[in-house]
Amino acid sequence: MRLLLALLLVVLAACSPHRAPAPTHKVVGYFTDWGVYGRDFQVKDLDAGAAGELTHLVYAFGQVDGGRCGAADAWADYQKPIPAGRSVDGVADRPDAPLRGNFGQLRKLKAEHPGLKVLWSFGGWTGSAGFTDAVRDPAAFAASCHALVDDPRWSGVFDGVDLDWEYPNACGRQCDTSGPAALPRLLGALRSAFGSRAVLSAAVPADVDKLDRADYRAAAGQVDWLSAMTYDYFGTGADDDADPSDQHRTEPHSPLVTYPGIPSSDATASATVDKLLSLGVPAGKVLLGIGFYGRGWTGVTAAGPGGSASGPAAGRYEKGLEDYEVLAKRCPPTGAAGGTAIAHCGTQWWSYDTPTTIKTKMAYARSKALGGAFAWELSGDTPDSALLRAVAGGLADGR
Repeated sequence: MRLLLALLLVVLAACSPHRAPAPTHKVVGYFTDWGVYGRDFQVKDLDAGAAGELTHLVYAFGQVDGGRCGAADAWADYQKPIPAGRSVDGVADRPDAPLRGNFGQLRKLKAEHPGLKVLWSFGGWTGSAGFTDAVRDPAAFAASCHALVDDPRWSGVFDGVDLDWEYPNACGRQCDTSGPAALPRLLGALRSAFGSRAVLSAAVPADVDKLDRADYRAAAGQVDWLSAMTYDYFGTGADDDADPSDQHRTEPHSPLVTYPGIPSSDATASATVDKLLSLGVPAGKVLLGIGFYGRGWTGVTAAGPGGSASGPAAGRYEKGLEDYEVLAKRCPPTGAAGGTAIAHCGTQWWSYDTPTTIKTKMAYARSKALGGAFAWELSGDTPDSALLRAVAGGLADGR
């Protein structure tokens, strides 16, 4: 009788309307190590709202040097003592504590949010050169990553790893010619080293031509998801690697679909997703990327896209770039193009996603049966996580 009663209680608990259902979509956000400096965006800032919306938090970036994984900023990662006012639990780090910095705070954040998974991402735009060396000995690379993630000082903080290689067998800040199988080999070695229970993901380019350069179908077979970087289709020419002509024409940097006058019909999130699916990547393993920032120009007179400009607009940390939190107040939307917001204020012109445009993009993600969405990166959101709530709610039921 006691056994029957126990089984009945289990069934009732499972069927209870008050039981929180397991999330069907992944809601992923990147947290950057450099954000704790000038931006003063700390792990504690996630505790108030963002951590409750996320299924996975990705910490960026570790480095790949000499074909091995390593910490890129030891001070921010695990050495810096965090004062009580900036600590997740309100307790200051002792200067002699074995674990301090962001990793110590991530451990505290996971204690507050037990369902949150945390990944350590390696690479990034400026840190991808080392992957070419890593491909020469994938097993040694994977072993180095596993040893680093499992370091006794922070063992248990990370539930897996993310690779942000920009770009395998193609050119980003530097060029790689390792061949189409390079990325799947690295991911396969990581899967072997970390095991089937670890979370493994990889960022993939939005450029449909670059998607032809590597075997992303094989890569998808090794990971829990692929993060499609569906933003920055058009830039302001603010960096040395950009086409100088870009700064003279305004375009929305993250269109979902085409719009009249778009310079390339393939420069949309929907084109990127369609390309990945045509390559054989399962829809459930594709995450749609959302930028929590805007790209902008100055010297602009036209309200719509395609107008002439004199160069990138001023930004707090980088020319031509500003956080959504700032733009929503300083230069609110005046229109839309391709499913993303555009804003013409004075002589400046910006494009960025808003809660409204994000809901449209999440409806698209649901219509394509995608695995979810990810945000680059969380410091650009408002203090009440307006953008991230739009991502999570839009994926859940269109809220």
